[in-house]
Amino acid sequence: MNKSKMLLDAIESCNSIQDIKKLSDGISVEEYPKFCKILESDKRKSVGQLIMRLTRKFESHEKELLRMQKIFEYEKSAQSQGYLLIAGIDEAGRGPLVGPVVAGAVVLDQSVDWTGIDDSKKLSEEKRNYFYDKIVKYAISYGVGMASHDEIDEINILNATKLAMSRALENVSADFLLIDAVKLTDIPIEQISIIKGDSLSASIAAASIIAKVTRDRMLLELHEAYPMYDFKNNKGYGTESHYKAIKEFGVINEHRRSFLKNIL
Repeated sequence: MNKSKMLLDAIESCNSIQDIKKLSDGISVEEYPKFCKILESDKRKSVGQLIMRLTRKFESHEKELLRMQKIFEYEKSAQSQGYLLIAGIDEAGRGPLVGPVVAGAVVLDQSVDWTGIDDSKKLSEEKRNYFYDKIVKYAISYGVGMASHDEIDEINILNATKLAMSRALENVSADFLLIDAVKLTDIPIEQISIIKGDSLSASIAAASIIAKVTRDRMLLELHEAYPMYDFKNNKGYGTESHYKAIKEFGVINEHRRSFLKNIL
């Protein structure tokens, strides 16, 4: 018996819309179009609403599949040239007033299902933590590198970002690099700099997640020591309340003095 006939028989055995909804919960997204086609003969309003909902879910699923194909295009291109270990690199914390700039480097195992992975800024905190744990568990390799607030003040944020990225690579074996926005001219590995790479490359997106989650957790610890600056919520960025706290309580050791020249 084919799947369409099985679906039809299952639907015909349903006595209520609740039964039909329960049946829809037990089928895969790929089966939604066949399911909805069979339901079209049922003119009840509630069934029509179910058809619309399942159709939207299927369209969203198809859109995500297409996005996932595109987000691995840079990796596939590098592989077609013979490269085996493609590392994505990104940073978190270039703009805040406090703390280090943190970089992540990740070589993804492409046999793993990474559906849903994206630029860390586009994900909820819950999703970032989910993918952070998944990357740590399933990536071929990953690394974290940092440049301190003192180093940022000494060599400027751009050079500190490159330094953090170089440090992130120390524990990663890679023969090709996909880097968000910058080039690491002192690293003798073939590389591509990609503007907005965290949205265009799955490997860079993974690196952005590693970097952001690492830095956010550091800021939570800093918040516990200095709750008056509200680092838990502002993550070190120059919010109105952060500037107000600086004026009231002064700066702490972790503040970047070069970012506060106008108020110190």
